[in-house]
Amino acid sequence: MAEGREVQWLEIDEHHDGQRLDNFLLTHLKGAPRTLIYRIIRRGEVRVNGGRCKASRRLVIGDRIRVPPLRLTPQEAVQDVSDNLRHVIERSLLKETPDWMVFNKPSGLAVHGGSGVKIGLIEALRQIRDDLSYLELVHRLDRDTSGCLLVAKSRDALNFLSDELRGHRMQKHYLALVEGAWSVKQNEVDAPLLRFELPNGERRVRVDVTGKASKTRFTLIESLKGASLIEAEPVTGRTHQIRVHSDHAGHPLLGDTKYGSVSGERLAKRCELSRLFLHARMLGFTDPASKQLVQMQAPLSDDLQGVLARLR
Repeated sequence: MAEGREVQWLEIDEHHDGQRLDNFLLTHLKGAPRTLIYRIIRRGEVRVNGGRCKASRRLVIGDRIRVPPLRLTPQEAVQDVSDNLRHVIERSLLKETPDWMVFNKPSGLAVHGGSGVKIGLIEALRQIRDDLSYLELVHRLDRDTSGCLLVAKSRDALNFLSDELRGHRMQKHYLALVEGAWSVKQNEVDAPLLRFELPNGERRVRVDVTGKASKTRFTLIESLKGASLIEAEPVTGRTHQIRVHSDHAGHPLLGDTKYGSVSGERLAKRCELSRLFLHARMLGFTDPASKQLVQMQAPLSDDLQGVLARLR
């Protein structure tokens, strides 16, 4: 737990050179939730070289960080990783190198804690792999989306892989099951996306001319009874992009409680689909050490294979 009665003084070494202050604290204070990290930064309780600072500050070698005493309430604290979650994460590891790890993330597991989630994959992984001093998400997947998730094991690896991601050089291919007959001619959706909140605070996205430019490429894989199995390749990386672009094309994803249709709900029930059918099946990126292309594949889970079998 990241709880203490005394002020901590931390010095930045080469492993954390260039890292944002908030990410550094999230890594170092293993039991502290994001809300607490941002609160102590905002109140000026965290100091860098004696001065107040923003969460986005980039740290450099030799920076001295003051961290105040932390007293976490049971409601605030990130929970300890359970034996079951430990086994789930260990089984989902597809490959590990000195620089990175790729997981086949299960549906239902958040990639990080927050918004009522006490523990996510990255917090659990930091507890499980206490032999590693650095673990950061390179990208994210929605909680209900399964498939390839990349984690960096060093600051240099994160910087390299993040550049790949920002430069649109990282390949991401998803399998999605959508309602209706997808046309082979529908190979791209280019529509701006705008994030907004519902009155209850729930985050949503819609196609809107005032939104951010967004593009997804689509390929029909298989026509099924009342549904289509498609491959989606997001060119941009907006929140809920594949789900909203598929809906915009007239084919909502099955199992989608945010953007799905009533008829889609009935079809999902008939084929015994109990979750969002969206799976990151392939992730391609350049290895930071060898500079060779890596292509990782994540197999579909048995429950999704069963859904396809019933529709066939």
